[in-house]
Amino acid sequence: MKYTVITGASSGIGYEAAMAFATRGKNLIVVARRENELHKLKDNIQRINADLDVIIKKADLSESGQVHALYESLKDYDIETFVNNAGFGNSSSVAEQDVTKTEKMLRVNIEALTTLSTLYARDYADQQGAQLINVSSDLGYRIVPNAVTYAATKFYVSAFTEGLAQELQDNGARLKVKILAPSMTETEFVKTARELDDFSYSDNVQKFHTAKEMAQFMLELYDSEKVLGKVNSDTYEFELMDPVFQYTSRK
Repeated sequence: MKYTVITGASSGIGYEAAMAFATRGKNLIVVARRENELHKLKDNIQRINADLDVIIKKADLSESGQVHALYESLKDYDIETFVNNAGFGNSSSVAEQDVTKTEKMLRVNIEALTTLSTLYARDYADQQGAQLINVSSDLGYRIVPNAVTYAATKFYVSAFTEGLAQELQDNGARLKVKILAPSMTETEFVKTARELDDFSYSDNVQKFHTAKEMAQFMLELYDSEKVLGKVNSDTYEFELMDPVFQYTSRK
């Protein structure tokens, strides 16, 4: 029995990605801090297909020990696809940002993603059909005011994942590594980044995608042979692309 792992699955893109993979008949391991939301997700998935196995894993990926414990708990499962979706933003200038919040963001967006990607690549590099999908951002390819640190974390995700994809390809690995780079998406992201009680995308944002639309884009990327699936920040069209950053092969 094969499984798809999705971190940050309690809401937003992660939640809708779990629902989308469920429509493909994929057994799921869903990960988040809010266990009650994961149970709601499991109930909704099993309304789609009661035969699917849905495993709930509660984990706070800002804690290094929990990241390693999470991966260790997956050793008994055959992981066909690993989606590193967990992450959050911080909307403020660098000089005014909350350093404690920034440090937590670095641990989730960079450290946890790197650790889980590395362990998965080590165990599944030679498994046919295996995929690692890391969720970056349009801001992993450009920088805007009041999101410099967040963009920097996503530049890391993009560069690391593009490099890993090409390094594995150079080494003849079967594992496919890909990046999803959303632009503005209707999730809890803005509320968390700006520390708001509520936020209306329709009232405040000119262009955005729904989380369900981004989940469908993720499936397009999953089905493709391209490394990067990116939302164009001008047109908001979804584009499947080759890697952007220069990679110099030793071969």
